[in-house]
Amino acid sequence: MKKVISLLLIFFMYFALSACNSSQNAETTETTRYTVSEESYAAAEESSGTQQDENGDTESMKVLVAYFSRTGENYGVGHIEKGNTHIIADMIAEQVDADLFEISTVVPYPDEYEACTETAKQEQEEDARPELSATVENMEDYDVIFLGYPIWWSDMPMAVYTFLESYDFSGKTIIPLCTHEGSGLSSTDSSIAEICTGADVLDGLEIRGSVAQNSQDEALTAVTDWLDKIEILDEN
Repeated sequence: MKKVISLLLIFFMYFALSACNSSQNAETTETTRYTVSEESYAAAEESSGTQQDENGDTESMKVLVAYFSRTGENYGVGHIEKGNTHIIADMIAEQVDADLFEISTVVPYPDEYEACTETAKQEQEEDARPELSATVENMEDYDVIFLGYPIWWSDMPMAVYTFLESYDFSGKTIIPLCTHEGSGLSSTDSSIAEICTGADVLDGLEIRGSVAQNSQDEALTAVTDWLDKIEILDEN
């Protein structure tokens, strides 16, 4: 009889110990799961922070609006004190918080319209590179360059070619904008891409000079709509 009681006590103690171990194992499993969850949350937080840093880098992109523009007697708008392209360049610079640089020549173009067109035609036929009066000293600092110019004889003024050939635009984004009176961009965006190897040339803005000069509310709407389209406002 004592042996039976002893066996029952042993069995009871074994059963109690097994139940205790199972409870401890279950608690350990839950703790482990909680720890993994905490680590996953921390990793997610770190990933989010990294993404914000990357976005911060995008927001810090430096932008330049470089433009060639001419005052004096112009087609369709008479004698003007501020060039058509200059007006559009100012609008863009204000919208995207960019620096401005005027592409100007050492020898000014004639004030009279007919004389200017003759000079422009001669330069184009000679494939001239007019000397510029100023340079961008810190071009390497800029990530995005808006390039503005009028269309002369279905092309950019030769002074703009001088500007483009003066710098290394590799890895930069170039965004053309032109004023015209019916010719549009005239494939000048393709010319820019050919000269500036390694640069990303985006879709350009074409706007009539008469609109820039005489209908500036309309011009500003065209500028902001275009900037929204190329999503430059979302990046700066």
